[in-house]
Amino acid sequence: MFRSYTNGELRLENVNQEVTLSGWVQKIRDKGFLIWVDLRDRYGITQLIFDQERTSDDLMEKARSLGREFVIQVKGTVIERASKNLNIPTGEIEILVSELTVLNSSEVPPFTIEDETDGGDELRMKYRYLDIRRKPVRDNLIFRSKVSMAVRNYLSKEGFIDVETPYLIKSTPEGARDFVVPSRMNKGQFYALPQSPQTFKQLLMVGGIDKYFQIVKCFRDEDLRADRQPEFTQIDCEMSFVEQEDILNVFEGLTRHLLKEINGVEVGAFPRMSYEEAMKTYGNDKPDIRFEMKFGELNDLAQNKGFGVFDSQELVVGIAVPGCAAYTRKQLDKLIDFVKKPQIGAKGLIWAKYNEDGSFKSSVDKFFTREDLTAWADRLGAKKGDLMLIMAGETDKTRTQLSVLRMEMAETLGLRKPDEFAPLWIVDFPLLEWDEESGRYHAMHHPFTSPKPEDIPLLESDPGKVRANAYDMVLNGNEIGGGSIRIYNKEMQSKMFDLLGFTKEEAKNQFGFLMNAFEYGAPPHGGIAFGLDRLVAIMAGEETIRDFIAFPKNNSGRDVMIDAPSFIDEEQLKELNLKLEL
Repeated sequence: MFRSYTNGELRLENVNQEVTLSGWVQKIRDKGFLIWVDLRDRYGITQLIFDQERTSDDLMEKARSLGREFVIQVKGTVIERASKNLNIPTGEIEILVSELTVLNSSEVPPFTIEDETDGGDELRMKYRYLDIRRKPVRDNLIFRSKVSMAVRNYLSKEGFIDVETPYLIKSTPEGARDFVVPSRMNKGQFYALPQSPQTFKQLLMVGGIDKYFQIVKCFRDEDLRADRQPEFTQIDCEMSFVEQEDILNVFEGLTRHLLKEINGVEVGAFPRMSYEEAMKTYGNDKPDIRFEMKFGELNDLAQNKGFGVFDSQELVVGIAVPGCAAYTRKQLDKLIDFVKKPQIGAKGLIWAKYNEDGSFKSSVDKFFTREDLTAWADRLGAKKGDLMLIMAGETDKTRTQLSVLRMEMAETLGLRKPDEFAPLWIVDFPLLEWDEESGRYHAMHHPFTSPKPEDIPLLESDPGKVRANAYDMVLNGNEIGGGSIRIYNKEMQSKMFDLLGFTKEEAKNQFGFLMNAFEYGAPPHGGIAFGLDRLVAIMAGEETIRDFIAFPKNNSGRDVMIDAPSFIDEEQLKELNLKLEL
């Protein structure tokens, strides 16, 4: 056998035992008459000792020939260490080696395989198999595995059935771009990789599988950023004979279970907030509620006072930043430069200090009195020592800009604590959003989302005011899950396709299979999908999902380790009836 123990197991109670260990050489320290080797596997590190008084010359020379990342097997005796290392579990013992076998040698690795490495992101991604040997990466993957297992156990106990759905499906133009796969046997035709198993899980409901789940790969050909990958993993779920309240209760239960089981954190009932309230209070539909800084609208207090910047705008809105009244002019100018960045696009920023002595100082003292600024402070919930930051402009744009500033201030002040968890539900989304470019409505979630029953009459008279029977779960300022109660009858689904600008023929070509299924007794149903990568990252106190994926793509969607995507052979192109034009 290659090992009788792992490298994280042995303790003082094992002293005098004969053991066999295997692993990778982490580090070698050669003092001439003594050689220490740190042996690593995924369970930990054990120190090996080669002692000139107790070790043969041949074995000493063999130990000297070792290099970093050599794969070795040793046999020896567990002894108590003279100089203990209490920073590691095995730090009170070491192995006096009697036999050493080199199972495989290694080139010098391109970066140090330690917690703190000298390898940059791109280099470590190229040699990801080496990066995975590092404890931080390995721990992230183990953490992800724990979350996945906890999800499976919880849903299985709740009566959900794990069902696999196809990866080669039909392409639909709605939503993000599909990755497409040419079919060799069907000339000129293509499969698509699923952006979600949406229609299949609805068909499972028609099939009577009333509680479905799947931890499933999904694919979207879209621009990338830190929290997105072209392929990602969903916890995909659907239930029959349910209303919105049933879904929220089950999956709030799942999330509370995960936080308690994995993080040891207990959270109470999740707050619920309408989409409209979230936009008005926080400027976005995934607010971080670990801290305050709620928006206060100041139109009635700040306009018609002779300050043209406010008077001419649709919205004047601000936040109170705790404890920042002492900001210097340099710090305030830096904030103004921040909001003027092209990616934020604000024209400026007004500030007002509510000093500790109760006085006010602002960038608009010429136009506003102490009474005016006191009213602002009351509206924004500012206290002595706080800094008020005010923006003005078009309503939607200004809310978005102030939301970015709010998050920046929270980051600066250390208010986004990774070990605190503040989940909530966002409900009552608009069903449709108008797209000026195409001159038609688009589904805010997807075309299978049901309208709120009480808003159905508005579909004819004012579609833009119809609310969706939809919900998002937000955790620490990130959307981690979203879903809806689905349309389950053919007439309503047909009406939705009409509103979205589908012709009857287009609807039939793309979704005829679903419409047909609805003619055979589809039950009321609804569901939700969680982004597993993002959920795991946030639970681990991070926000970059790439660190929790074994073999991620870079920001250009490339796998630099295997060099994909890549060109394919001309013969393959011919078989697929494709012609490459560069």
